This record gives sequence, C-alpha cells and structure tokens, in this order.
Amino acid sequence: MTESQPLKTQLRRKPQQKRSQQRVEQILKSAAEVFDDVGYEAATTHMIAARSETAIGSLYQFFPDKLAIFHSLESRYMERVMEINGALLQSADPQRPFAEFMDRMVEAHVTYFQDPMPRVVYLQYFVAPQIFILFNENFNQRLIQQFGALLQRWNPELTAEKSERLAETVNQCYNALLLQALRGEESKQQARYEELKALVVAYLTPHLEPTVEKVMKIMKCPHCHSSCLSKNGHRHNKQRYLCKDCGRQFLERDREY
Repeated sequence: MTESQPLKTQLRRKPQQKRSQQRVEQILKSAAEVFDDVGYEAATTHMIAARSETAIGSLYQFFPDKLAIFHSLESRYMERVMEINGALLQSADPQRPFAEFMDRMVEAHVTYFQDPMPRVVYLQYFVAPQIFILFNENFNQRLIQQFGALLQRWNPELTAEKSERLAETVNQCYNALLLQALRGEESKQQARYEELKALVVAYLTPHLEPTVEKVMKIMKCPHCHSSCLSKNGHRHNKQRYLCKDCGRQFLERDREY
C-alpha cells in the first residue's frame, strides 16, 4: 500500500458512549494479544471477539474486518512512537556523552515494546510490510533524517549527506538487533539490548567529535605539559592557545603531543 491509498484506520462506527468506547479498547487490546499469540495471518475476527468477550456482530459494528483492526493498532503505534522519539530528540544534550542518549533511547523503546500492542505491530512489519499504510519506508526515511540532524548537533562538521548515511546504517543495525531481541528468548533480551547500545555507540563515536576537539584532547602545553588548553585567537596566521594551568600562550607550531 502507499500513502495515497485510502486509510482504513477509521472505525466503521465511532463510539460515542463510554461503554462503546471501552468495548473498542477491549477489542483492540484483545486483537493485539491474539496477534501476539498466533500471528496475524492465523488470527480471525472470531478469535478476537472471543478473547474480548464481545459478540461477533458487535465487533463488526466497529470494524469491517481483521485488517481494519490492525490498521487501528498501527495508527496508535505510529502516534505513540512519534511521541517517544520526539521527546528523546528534544531532550538530547550534545554536551553530554552520546552513550547516555543511546541508553535512554534503547530503554525507552524496550519499555514501550513490553506492551503486546506495539510489539505485534513492529514485528508484523518485517513479515508483511505490504499491509501497512503508515509505518513504511517514507516513515523510516523521516526517522533517518531526524537522527542525521541529531548527529549534526553532536558534530556540526558533519555534512547532511554524511550524517544521513551514518543514520541509515544505524537504522538498519538498530532494527536488526531490536528485532532479534523481541523475537528471541526473554532471558537473552537484555543482553541483546546492551549489544545494541554498544554497537551504535562504538560505530558513531569516531564521527561525533569535531576535528578541533580531537586535536585539543591530545595536545599538550609545551611549557607545563598540561592538556587543559583553550583557543586564544591567531598570530602570524597560526592558531594561538592558552594553557589554563600555567597561563602561558603558545602558537600551534609549538604544541606538544
């Protein structure tokens, strides 16, 4: 499906009364549990109705078929995952270690996928992406662009092309390991999540420090050998540095490594 095709996330009949709203919630919750237990293909509307303790006729009052139920779950998934990712990106602090951000990101997703509803939607995408109408390659590309912009906040020297290429690689690896964790044994999931964090951090760290900062970290004052330096203008077209420990200045050609 493409985004130009009509969405089926709309209910056949929008519930007005609280009792009807609660019934729809129960149908969706039960559908997620059934999809989680037997898979989308094997699931039926009768199984969902039975799990939700709803008459099949009542289910059809709100949803025309199983796919419409799934699309409602997909719509909710997309809304929530965009909220989570938006909050993560907004809270990112380039002054803090990138590993801290990755830790928060992975843990936020781990917590979210403990709920069967988002978990079945995410897993189904890697089985039958053609049934989705919102969670698709266009959405993935937006995520890549957003993450690429985040990487540029950590290192402004990164070009848009380079940052998006890094973000695309991270997106592929992230999904592969997250998928492996969610499909695997529960006892091994935490180890997979830690591998995911370590892999992304190790891959991105060399790209997240501007060149000048890399040099400053290994440069030493030629007078006291301190590495606590700051840039202090130019002289004779050479960068001048100030040692924060001894207070003496020196030119770039005098630096010690």
